[in-house]
Amino acid sequence: MTGQGFQDLGLQATSTGGGCACCSPTSHATAATDTGAPAQQTAAGETVSAQFLVEGMTCAHCVRSVTEEVSAIDGVSDVAVDLHAGGVSTVRVSSATPVDAERVRAAVEEAGYSLAAAS
Repeated sequence: MTGQGFQDLGLQATSTGGGCACCSPTSHATAATDTGAPAQQTAAGETVSAQFLVEGMTCAHCVRSVTEEVSAIDGVSDVAVDLHAGGVSTVRVSSATPVDAERVRAAVEEAGYSLAAAS
């Protein structure tokens, strides 16, 4: 659209970790301890589910990024995210067999976020 001006909204990137990894130039990757709950087999032939706490997600794009990376892990059949914008979100990973928590951590970090320390 040639000839149309854009108004500067005065938004500034911060280095204090503001914003989300998908929208901010800063990285949310920090050291975190394994927070995967022990996977539990519900019954023969059913799925195993584990929950992970993830820091830094603030929007639907963040959820898509984490879901895409974690879904790419071999054996993962479903990823469900309970988003708590700006806080600690819960990511539930379902699979036919237990998924290695380190692979989930690597996928979350690849998406630009980190696992939260268990409290």
